[in-house]
Amino acid sequence: MESLISKLNQHKASISVIGLGYVGLPLACALSEVGFLVTGIDLDRTKVENLNKGISHIPDIPNSKISELTNRKSKNKNFTATDKFDGISNSDVVIICVPTPLRKTKEPDITFIVSAANEISRHITTDTLVVLESTTYPGTTKEILYKTIKDENQTLKIGENLFIAFSPERIDPGRTDFTIKNTPKVVGGMTNSCSKAAESLYMQITEKVVPVSNPEIAEMVKLLENTFRLTNIALVNELAIMCEQIGVNVWEVIDAASTKPFGFMPFYPGPGLGGHCIPIDPHYLAWKMQTVNYKARFIELAAQINYEMPEYVVTKITTALNSMGKAVSKSKIIILGVSYKADINDTRESPALDIIQLLKNRSAIVEYNDPYVPTIELFNENLNSKSIEANVLSEYDCTVITTNHNIYDWNKIVQNSQLIIDTRNATKNINSDKIVKL
Repeated sequence: MESLISKLNQHKASISVIGLGYVGLPLACALSEVGFLVTGIDLDRTKVENLNKGISHIPDIPNSKISELTNRKSKNKNFTATDKFDGISNSDVVIICVPTPLRKTKEPDITFIVSAANEISRHITTDTLVVLESTTYPGTTKEILYKTIKDENQTLKIGENLFIAFSPERIDPGRTDFTIKNTPKVVGGMTNSCSKAAESLYMQITEKVVPVSNPEIAEMVKLLENTFRLTNIALVNELAIMCEQIGVNVWEVIDAASTKPFGFMPFYPGPGLGGHCIPIDPHYLAWKMQTVNYKARFIELAAQINYEMPEYVVTKITTALNSMGKAVSKSKIIILGVSYKADINDTRESPALDIIQLLKNRSAIVEYNDPYVPTIELFNENLNSKSIEANVLSEYDCTVITTNHNIYDWNKIVQNSQLIIDTRNATKNINSDKIVKL
């Protein structure tokens, strides 16, 4: 272990990062920038080829950074992308950052973790640290990752010449105030020496490392963080519905409550949940609880409320059109923003996609605009982002704000629209009879 920690402290360790998405690529870049030799592994050959040409697929990582880290002529050439796993045999550290989606049955799909574990077990050598960062249910690190490696390599002894830990990712795409460097990193190793090795790794790129007793605690930390957001968003979404029923402005209620300096944290309603974490991660915990005959009632209720928000938005659109003497059927509607949050191009689980489909099911003519998402595929139909020039926007019967990108000029949008359904309070500083708030 001392040899491994020495390599980490001196930035002489070789590191493989499996999965080069929104989590893996920023992590690989952060490690490369401080001098580690990093091999990024991803099965998407196009992604790999582009990275080696200096082309980034993640908005938070500019092409210039990738070019500097991959260019042979650069003194900072420390990063190479590949779709092969052979390099693991020469790696001192292997970090797993693969997707963990849900099946249609709301059960965890850890296929990518299992596949990564199998590849690691085939190539791993002694004195290697393996860290799982992919969000999963408590017990995965020990029951899947460790068991797979141990069964294939009987000579590897945990805490002696094999070090395994879990460290939940805390990447928030599009955010610049909190980055890998200044976001505390939780680590939970299978043994004390495993934890020390993982701490030594992350101390090189993060200002604060938070060790916990074991991987299960670290796994549960991530689920708590996103279950906290899921349930509070559900609470405020239901509050928005209740405020609508009694004629109260929910946004003003939240702003006023936010002035309390203790005991309150503001959350804001919206058209539903999106992204790769909040709509998915709590279901990992709910599934795990089923294995011990416990029903996670709070999670299930919160998920149901959030799941129903796109339908609630469509109801508001229908009601607003009816008040103008128009039916939703054959009405021309434009959706502003299809990414799941502002200023990024990620559409995973985006409620805007559900709203589009629900409107199409009601025979509305639906188009969208998103400066970050030029095209989307929705139920085998390709849609392209439309222009929202003044003369074009005025042709739509209804404009629906589902993502409040900062690039949008809300004054011009309101001025040139016939009707606005604002699900994000983007027009909070504009007074107009055209605007209907969530």
